[in-house]
Amino acid sequence: MKSTPERIKDIKNHGYTLDFSTVFNNAFENYKKIALYAGLILLVFSILFGIIAYSALAIIFGVDKLSNPSFFNIQPLHLSHLQLFYYIIGTAFFSAILSPFGAGFLKMADCAEKDQEFKVSTIFTYYKTSHFLQIFLATIIISLVSGSISTFLEIQKLSNLGLLVSLAISYFTFLTIPLIVFGNLKAIDAIKSSFILISKQPIVLLGLMMTIVVALIVGFLALFIGILFTVPLSYSMTYAIYYAILKNDKEDPIDSIGQSDLE
Repeated sequence: MKSTPERIKDIKNHGYTLDFSTVFNNAFENYKKIALYAGLILLVFSILFGIIAYSALAIIFGVDKLSNPSFFNIQPLHLSHLQLFYYIIGTAFFSAILSPFGAGFLKMADCAEKDQEFKVSTIFTYYKTSHFLQIFLATIIISLVSGSISTFLEIQKLSNLGLLVSLAISYFTFLTIPLIVFGNLKAIDAIKSSFILISKQPIVLLGLMMTIVVALIVGFLALFIGILFTVPLSYSMTYAIYYAILKNDKEDPIDSIGQSDLE
């Protein structure tokens, strides 16, 4: 079986085919295996993280400021250069710290695909492996670039353009984390490879991503809890896309002996 860099090199030169219905069906079948468990985990940890975040802000800024709705409506246009720096760095760091938690859902999807047992601790898998640093670096790089550009454009009163740029960056880098945890790529290589893979089939992949947006809208209409049980579809879809692109070579059982994606 070819290594991930070899597959990406082939794809860069020759492209690849992707069937919308096959990927969608695989993602949905995977989603059915993890939806309830992942949704309950998201519900519990959303409440827990919410309490922790609120308590920390209350200690730092005081309860009075938190009761003012304008406190959470940060406008970069009204911030000083130093405050903007802290805002961008803080947002990127927060995203990077939570990113391995999200990657844990990809691990759960992988376990479901292979009919392996998964537990609550599965969500924290990548906080305990060598992948943590690469996930952290990749996320903070993407967040800093996206946040800096969108904040600059918002200051220039081009908020809509900033949003489009931010969405485009998120779209072309959504395979970064799977490339790290399943393909064992370094942060920079994973980001570049994600751009390469997505640019080869942008329309089909955009269509698959739009199904997630529709699911999230449906979840939103079903109130907050509905969103929590539709979010896992995004991880199943990301896993199914990665698998369809890079794991369609049959693996030699002898080669797989002793190998683990937790190395």
